Amino acid sequence: MNKYLKNLNKIEFVVTNACTGKCKHCSEGDHNIYGERIDPSVAADVVRKIASEYDIKTVMTFGGEPLLYPETVYTVMSVASELGIPKRQVITNGYFSKDFNKIREVAYKLSDCGVNDLLLSVDAFHQETIPLEAVRAFAVECLSCGLQIRLQPAWLVNKSDDNPYNIKTRELLDSFNDLNIAIGEGNIIFPSGNAIKYLSEYFKENPPENPYEEDPKDVRCISVSANGDVLNGNILKQDIMELIRGYTCKE
Repeated sequence: MNKYLKNLNKIEFVVTNACTGKCKHCSEGDHNIYGERIDPSVAADVVRKIASEYDIKTVMTFGGEPLLYPETVYTVMSVASELGIPKRQVITNGYFSKDFNKIREVAYKLSDCGVNDLLLSVDAFHQETIPLEAVRAFAVECLSCGLQIRLQPAWLVNKSDDNPYNIKTRELLDSFNDLNIAIGEGNIIFPSGNAIKYLSEYFKENPPENPYEEDPKDVRCISVSANGDVLNGNILKQDIMELIRGYTCKE
């Protein structure tokens, strides 16, 4: 076993770079409705192979907006469920279709494929470009089919700061009170991508660090980009286990 990945316990996929939102806090910068996406069968192969050698506790799909390509999400989560991986997460902004029947279909298929932790992004930044009505409609359908769902807000500076964005986020979260959906810890916005461009005034003192950066000497999460990039290589060019075995880091 590669010593740099001895504690590996999570696999995540950026399903696509495409997104329905244009959020000014996005760490990846500007997205559009078109973008690269990962093939479902390739993603499933990655999960099976890694889980055969590592004790994987979590599989996650996100984006961009992953539910623009729900078949990939269904495939990944079905395999994770089949393998008994405990936590099967999806992060979504909840806006992937204007068709009510499609919204209902996706919610039920997410439940059927084994998703057990759906994180729904609701905050001042997402709702600048994403209609709250569509997000609520999706949330209602998720609840109706028994999906475990949490609201996942993005906070600026910190959760308790009373800047205009956080005040608006609290108002938006309150608008879901009637649905009795749990509110997760969310995340603190860090200076990267669009956040630097549009929110730099909030990072002048003690800017938060990127909480998603991995220690290259103790990789605990395999993160596969929409184009297949992972661990200094690419799963479209080389087998994932070869990439894991060949991964090195300067001591």
